[in-house]
Amino acid sequence: MKVTGDVMPMLAPFTFEEGGRTYECTPEKRGDPSRGSWWWFTVSNDSQRYARFEAAAGDTRSSVRARIVAYYEHRLWVRAQPVVRRNRFGRPAKPPAPPPGP
Repeated sequence: MKVTGDVMPMLAPFTFEEGGRTYECTPEKRGDPSRGSWWWFTVSNDSQRYARFEAAAGDTRSSVRARIVAYYEHRLWVRAQPVVRRNRFGRPAKPPAPPPGP
């Protein structure tokens, strides 16, 4: 990659397959170009579009791919965990009283 001054050219958008999923990755500038860019990505069979990673000067396809796959795999793991319901309102219930002694 050719670097001009302090400006690092962004990688081109790319697509890859991993774990039976297709990932489409696109770097996009923020509203103010001086604020940098984000890596946006979509995953097959998931309607959500993610902007999880800030683009860095040393980004390569393999480094971006590794970050995206690790993030998405962790996200799937978190979603698969059972829901833990907690009563956050009111006082906690008192423990039952011990049975009366003989």
